[in-house]
Amino acid sequence: MGALPVFRWRLAPDGYATRRQLRARGLRPGGQQVAAQLERPRRRREPLVAYLYRIDAAKPVRPMTPAKRAALAKANAARRRCPECGRDAGYVIPVSLGMCVSCAFPDSSAA
Repeated sequence: MGALPVFRWRLAPDGYATRRQLRARGLRPGGQQVAAQLERPRRRREPLVAYLYRIDAAKPVRPMTPAKRAALAKANAARRRCPECGRDAGYVIPVSLGMCVSCAFPDSSAA
């Protein structure tokens, strides 16, 4: 395998897309290797790099199954549950606090 083709920012030929662009079209890379890369020059720092995939080799996004949807809902619910008081905080518990704001700052009037 040779070196990847490198294109300047916004100058990639048609037929290539980033992961985000593929997802917007309802596609995924589907196991293909990176086909090319974009480089955006920056002053006094290394360039920003974006990897490109071939659109013609991309596959459709897999549909969400009921089991996946249930697992995702359970994981999100666990992220909202405070380990200190055990209540559903109604928001994702900040990792920096490790507990809901009411438990982290009991003297505050936010409770």
